Amino acid sequence: MTERGQITLVTGGARSGKSALAERLVLRHAMPRIYIATAEARDGEMGERIAQHQQDRGPGWRTIEEPVDLCGALRASDGQGVRLVDCLTLWMSNCMGSADIGALVVTLRQQSCPVVLVTNELGQGIVPDNALARRFRDDHGRMNQAVAEAADQVWMAVSGMPLRLKPFGENPDDPI
Repeated sequence: MTERGQITLVTGGARSGKSALAERLVLRHAMPRIYIATAEARDGEMGERIAQHQQDRGPGWRTIEEPVDLCGALRASDGQGVRLVDCLTLWMSNCMGSADIGALVVTLRQQSCPVVLVTNELGQGIVPDNALARRFRDDHGRMNQAVAEAADQVWMAVSGMPLRLKPFGENPDDPI
């Protein structure tokens, strides 16, 4: 498989090391690096988190801030380098229930340059105590499954350690 159009999904829990893993995967590509940020600094603490991510990344990254129109950002930046989308969870939250997962998958499959996407693994925690939170968790899980299905590679970060989920085994087309 060539680098062009490769889709990689990186998942994990909070502070699992998923963003750092995604950045290392981006660095494997000999292309310009583009960071598509879906977070918004709505308060001081979030602003500090964003600044820390920028510092951790270091120089050599072009940043596109796009909290809602992720498909548009991917289409507009295609052909310009490898993109890191951080993160799908915030994007889905920003869309307030109108995230078009089907359109995202179609857009990802149309890319000519690699895309590495970061997402959270929400389904391993406690069951939320209200219907809205349960719906978000369920929709988010379905989004992760759809993107993972479309992805060439899927990684999980656990305690700062990478775990490759896809392709797996000797024949990546065989189910476990």
